[in-house]
Amino acid sequence: MPALKAPGDGRDMGATWCERLNPTDATFLHLESAATPMHVGGIFVYEGRPPAYRELVEYVASRLERVPRYRQRLAFVPLGLGRPVWVDDEHFDVEYHVRRTAVPAPGGDEAVKRVAGRAFGRALDRSRPLWELELVEGVSEDRFVVLSKTHHCLADGIAGNGIIAAITDSDASTPPPGPPHRFSPRPAPGPAELLAQSLRDQLTRPLALARGALTPATEGRGMLLDLRDGIGPLAALAWRGRAPESSLNGPIGPGRRYEMLSLDLEVVKRIHAILGATVNDVLLAIIAGALGTLLDARGEPRRDDLRAFVPVNVRPPGAPDPTGNQVAAVYCPLPVAERDPVARVQKVSAAMKALKRGKQALAALSIVHLEELVPPPVVAPLAWLEIAYRRFNLVVSNVPGSQAPRYMLGRRLLAFHPLIPLSARQTLSVGLYTYAGTIGFGLLADADRARDLSLFARAIRDGLAELAAATGAEASVDAAPTLVADMPPPDLLVAAAAR
Repeated sequence: MPALKAPGDGRDMGATWCERLNPTDATFLHLESAATPMHVGGIFVYEGRPPAYRELVEYVASRLERVPRYRQRLAFVPLGLGRPVWVDDEHFDVEYHVRRTAVPAPGGDEAVKRVAGRAFGRALDRSRPLWELELVEGVSEDRFVVLSKTHHCLADGIAGNGIIAAITDSDASTPPPGPPHRFSPRPAPGPAELLAQSLRDQLTRPLALARGALTPATEGRGMLLDLRDGIGPLAALAWRGRAPESSLNGPIGPGRRYEMLSLDLEVVKRIHAILGATVNDVLLAIIAGALGTLLDARGEPRRDDLRAFVPVNVRPPGAPDPTGNQVAAVYCPLPVAERDPVARVQKVSAAMKALKRGKQALAALSIVHLEELVPPPVVAPLAWLEIAYRRFNLVVSNVPGSQAPRYMLGRRLLAFHPLIPLSARQTLSVGLYTYAGTIGFGLLADADRARDLSLFARAIRDGLAELAAATGAEASVDAAPTLVADMPPPDLLVAAAAR
């Protein structure tokens, strides 16, 4: 597989090399704090006995050329007068990033979730490449787990697909990796050079975009058209105001809880065909019902104006999946008060159609474009103001994954449960990943404010069973997570989840 190409303005400046982060990438650095580490990733569940640690290290090392970012670190412009840049890590050590831990065998799901909660609450070291893999041994006799963390400034969900493809194989019989090629890091620019280049960019970049705005099929022209089309949706978004108050929001600490479950994609696809809604609509409706169960248990009233932040990929059709972030968002109202599961799907479907007609994603894309024109020192305060204003109650991110099984060292990947970070005053996030006939859920929550996270996980599973019964979509629904229990061979995905 070819190396993942990173978007941006990588430049060879004679004796040195660097590549600047785009505004969205940099925003995820601005939003990070001790209580809000901004990494994505998740839990890979593999079939078979775990490999030896040295075998895993050599396997990962042999694939690093496919993910150049994994051997690059951040360099910061003095006084914050510019967006950070990527430079090659002259002290790169793969063993720092590939780790191992063990739980008392057979650890099962609960042990894995405890390890995940601790690992996902720890921020990555910004002085090194921003990723980690952790092998978890002792899960069961025929299963093992690898925890993954990659900073959000390096990849969004779609880019994460490219990383997964780069570090796994499409066939179980792929031969063992050969020794990695020698890594020769390019020299990084010093502070004075970074500052000078950043100031030049801030002067020349807006002028270049302005000149291009008059020329068809240029970046500047595309940005101008997006801004033109996004003015109305941006005004409508501002008019909607803040999301309502809820126990889903409040001060959070660095501690995390994690839950995971797998649902049968075929069941969801049958429901979507019966009701004429998208797969994503069905899943949002199930999550809305589960939130209602959670609020009932907390003694809170159900309400229909809770909002989910739903990321939207804005890469052009057919574009490769490079590292970096190319994502906008819509803010979908969730019909939590609706107790009829079919009516919930219909309400979500109607709301998402209205958001698409209103081109709300263009509002978020307009903000991204405006960040290109705003001086970098201003972007961080604006990002925090946006989070403080809080237009949403939780994040729900659904990424379509591989249609065919993936392998690592001959072991089949059975499921992937994603990790979606929490931002300030957000106590719960929901990640979904469709892979080889399953939908892997990853639920991340503040350790103190969501002690009932397992209740929410059960309510999601029960919600699919309720909706399948209400629509006549006959199929079995898993009754428990399946790390230890035998998993039937998943059917291959016929098509990626409909949007």
